[in-house]
Amino acid sequence: MSKLHLVFGGRVTDPQTLDFVDPSKLDIVGIYPDYKKAEDAWRSAAQKTVDDAEMRYVVVHLHRMLEPEIPLG
Repeated sequence: MSKLHLVFGGRVTDPQTLDFVDPSKLDIVGIYPDYKKAEDAWRSAAQKTVDDAEMRYVVVHLHRMLEPEIPLG
C-alpha cells in the first residue's frame, strides 16, 4: 500500500488548536505519495500565510488511517 499523505489547511479559532472555523472552506492542497513531497507542499502552503496566525496547514498520514496495523517503519 502506498503511504499517502493529505495536506490541507484553513482558518482556526485558536492558533494552538486544529479547531477550524469553517471546514467547508478548507484549502485542500493535495494528496502525496510520500512524506517528503507532502512536507514540501505543506511548507509552500504555510509560507504563503506565514503572517496570518489564524491560518494553519497540516499533513495527515492517510495510510495510518486506512491501515492502522501497518508498522510505522
